[in-house]
Amino acid sequence: MTQPIPLGMPELPGRRDRADGPAVGADPPEGDVVALRDGALVDTFGRVARDLRVSLTDHCNLRCTYCMPAEGLAWMAKPQMLTDEELLRVVGIFVELGVRQVRLTGGEPLLRRSLVEVVAGIAALTPRPMIAMTSNGVGLARKAEALAQAGLDRVNISLDTIDKQTFATLTRRDRLDDVVAGLAAAADAGLTPVKVNAVAMRGVNDHHVTDLLEWCLQRGYELRFIEQMPLDAQHQWQRDAMATADEVRERLSQRFTLTPAQGRGSAPAERYLIDGGPATVGIIASVSAPFCAACDRVRLTADGMVRNCLFSRGEMDLRGPLREGAGDRELVRLIRGEMWRKARGHGIGAPDFTQPARPMSSIGG
Repeated sequence: MTQPIPLGMPELPGRRDRADGPAVGADPPEGDVVALRDGALVDTFGRVARDLRVSLTDHCNLRCTYCMPAEGLAWMAKPQMLTDEELLRVVGIFVELGVRQVRLTGGEPLLRRSLVEVVAGIAALTPRPMIAMTSNGVGLARKAEALAQAGLDRVNISLDTIDKQTFATLTRRDRLDDVVAGLAAAADAGLTPVKVNAVAMRGVNDHHVTDLLEWCLQRGYELRFIEQMPLDAQHQWQRDAMATADEVRERLSQRFTLTPAQGRGSAPAERYLIDGGPATVGIIASVSAPFCAACDRVRLTADGMVRNCLFSRGEMDLRGPLREGAGDRELVRLIRGEMWRKARGHGIGAPDFTQPARPMSSIGG
């Protein structure tokens, strides 16, 4: 049986053409399919995948300017997407391989009609993973209680501003009141702590960051600012339009006293106590100070592709083998191989960086 990998080992065998590139012809060591580090999904740099992001659909009911064009995209047809049975089978395999958190994403996950049933199916797995959902909040007010009853543990809601006009401009939809109602319903249903994700952009909404934080503090929501990433469908991302983590921190510090909190671990956000605590705010410097070295994530797209990195140029097809009758052992081999080939980092700052062909709405956040 393959021996456990020492936690301190920075890199495992597997020739690489570049320090940050994918493994070349490298596959996981032979042996028991779940032998590595007590069954964990390990890559050649020793990172362990514990957090599975599952995209339930690429459809969305907003048209955020930094995500997709006003007319929307060519959505996946239903036959392209994994069925509930297929999805739950794959998630179950990931859980057996050490995944301990499943986050449901989109597109907009609330648009999947069987969402409550999917949540219940994941909650029935053993060991039961923590189940979270990232959503735009539109429509959540109607479903929050049912989702909580089915087993959903908590939610992250995307909300970039509480200014009605700016919200409508950013999302191309006048749905701010629906998002606010969804947040309140999530809190009432016990989907706590309720977290709010915000993207700050220079000259667009960066001047609203302190107002948004004040609004969240008044309602008990935990706010996290995320740097805008090059994942838009139009491939028009520009680094100089992105409000950096340092800029957001500087703006917040003009109104609040921020003290670094302890215990970040593998979490992407640098957390700060606000005015001495206990309330906190998170800032995710995914571009300017990436957390790739501690990344514990893996993604499953709505059409059944495994992606070992948000910015990966490649992906592993599970839908095909699933529908051709592959057994669990074969699926495990494919999943482990894809994770083993995970690159050192996303490479956004590299001269040869290429934006993924899939936009965020198709990959899943």
